[in-house]
Amino acid sequence: MRVLVTGAAGYVGYAVGKRLVAAGHEVDGLIRKPDQRLPPGARPVIGDLLVPESIPSPYEGICHLAALTRVRESFADPLRFFTTNVQGTINLLNAIPETRLVYGSTAAVYGTPERQPIPETQAPSPSSPYGASKLAAEDLIRYHARTGAITAVVLRTFNVAGSVDGRGDPDQTRLIPKALAVAARHAPRLTINGDGAAVREYLHVDDLAMAYVRALEATIPGRDQGEGHEATYNVGSGSGASVREVIDAVQEVTGREVPVQHNEPQPEPPLLISDSTAARRDLAWAPERSALHEIIQDSWAAIRAQDA
Repeated sequence: MRVLVTGAAGYVGYAVGKRLVAAGHEVDGLIRKPDQRLPPGARPVIGDLLVPESIPSPYEGICHLAALTRVRESFADPLRFFTTNVQGTINLLNAIPETRLVYGSTAAVYGTPERQPIPETQAPSPSSPYGASKLAAEDLIRYHARTGAITAVVLRTFNVAGSVDGRGDPDQTRLIPKALAVAARHAPRLTINGDGAAVREYLHVDDLAMAYVRALEATIPGRDQGEGHEATYNVGSGSGASVREVIDAVQEVTGREVPVQHNEPQPEPPLLISDSTAARRDLAWAPERSALHEIIQDSWAAIRAQDA
């Protein structure tokens, strides 16, 4: 299948492109700068989703990962987040009207529901402009799919970590990258809210990449009859760890102390875990590398290689 990966040079996009190439697909990676690194076998294509005439076409499949993703930044500049995440998606769909689309969404569309683990049937209630922009993009994709123009699979991802080809998560606003940066002496301390009892789940980026391959290749009901179809899946490990447990694991893997500064507790859900039963059933997908220690070991190896 000839596939376009948007956001192909990003943390998740690179891993998805690598898995698609390994699965035998012809992969083009949409990038904005010619010096951005893509996985071996992926062909760079220069373009920008906010410049419609630069979007290449046609493609049999698209993995749409280009987005702005930082929750806190979205409060300061919601217009920028909606422009990139929603208008960029509109421009992509206009440029490539008939395709099989796998859209990278987020658990942020759920907000902070009391029901745990969170199923796809949970009513969305985003609590940030970022989450709201991703939900808006989901909605327009669903309506477009129901016209019969495309087949669409939405993958809602929880916390992603780990590394592929020595490329770890560069976003140190996230717990595991920041804790490892402290262990590597790139930062003096790790700041957390309260006592570190809040529980989150973590998924290896390579396991997430395989979910994109499975979603792209899945048999979609109705497609053979020319009908549009859309489906939404949670993609997560389903296994939680507290902030304190993550810090302990980082110290164990690295053999280094991670100094912690405890700030005042902030209002936050004590537990956020995904129910990924549907993805396991319909996509024949299951995480294989998402044990917490393996995620941290891979991430730490990437940091050590960069520091060498």
